[in-house]
Amino acid sequence: MVIVMKDTATADQIKAVEDKIAALHLSVHRVDGVIRTILGAIGETSKVDTREFDNMDGVFNVVRIMEPYKLCSRTFQKENSVIRFNGLELGGDRIIVMAGPCSVESEAQIYEITRHVAQAGATILRGGVFKPRTSPYAFQGMGIEGLKLMRQAAQEFKLPIVSEVLEPSQIDLMYPHIDMYQVGARNMQNFPLLKALSTIDKPVLLKRGMAATIEEFLMAGEYVMSGGNYKVVLCERGIRTFEQITRNTMDISAIPIAKKLSHLPIIADPSHGTGKREYVAPLARAAVAAGADGLIIEVHHEPEKAFSDGPQSLLPDQFQRLMEELKVIAWAIGRTI
Repeated sequence: MVIVMKDTATADQIKAVEDKIAALHLSVHRVDGVIRTILGAIGETSKVDTREFDNMDGVFNVVRIMEPYKLCSRTFQKENSVIRFNGLELGGDRIIVMAGPCSVESEAQIYEITRHVAQAGATILRGGVFKPRTSPYAFQGMGIEGLKLMRQAAQEFKLPIVSEVLEPSQIDLMYPHIDMYQVGARNMQNFPLLKALSTIDKPVLLKRGMAATIEEFLMAGEYVMSGGNYKVVLCERGIRTFEQITRNTMDISAIPIAKKLSHLPIIADPSHGTGKREYVAPLARAAVAAGADGLIIEVHHEPEKAFSDGPQSLLPDQFQRLMEELKVIAWAIGRTI
């Protein structure tokens, strides 16, 4: 249930509505807009009579949220969410590009790749240090030592960091070293992890599960928001289908659909969406044209030696060329890179 306050509502009137929501054993989620304050009453509201709020001073309108995802929905918030951190705005006019290696492998490797992606115009450095691999014998990442190397390189080139967290116990460990947590496709429905991230004051990049519907995707975002962390960024990264030519099937349609159903920003991961270097740039261009608020792309200067995901990593010159192409598409749709 959403209670929209009048633009003239006083602080005392808003507080009275918040107290009423709490008295009904519902959680209160408040959004202060430029003109109005919106109060979300989240919980079992089917038996709540909306007239209990209609007649309260300062209330403009009361709307029931019919979608199972409440806080993520456009009913709860009509305007697009803009996630602000480290001087960046994700979800605004500027398309944010996250780039870097699949895995941090060494000090020299992460420094070299960071230099390349920064010079090409990337706005966030991506890199994995805890790697959830299909095979237990594959490279599992350097852990916190890798994250420290990544931070050193990122600081020199003035880039924020996004890296994947696998379990709740890693959240505090990673906190001093990163600017955004990534939840990978395999963990989209790891509910203990999502609940733990719901109380963190840093953004969460949530990837779509490889067999998840868009509704299930948004419900996972709801888990993070339900604890008070509204800094959620969705990521379409391809889904598992019967096709075998590509690693996954990149669902470009998920971008405009998610933006219609939800106010959360959404980015695209064409690297995992295709699994093959030659298809990354075309899908990146298509995602931006479809309305994606950003991209996350794997780049490696020696992909043939990469510890993971070398075949889908762009070479530095390919990434540089893609960034130039994206500027043209962004301009055509009224945005910037």
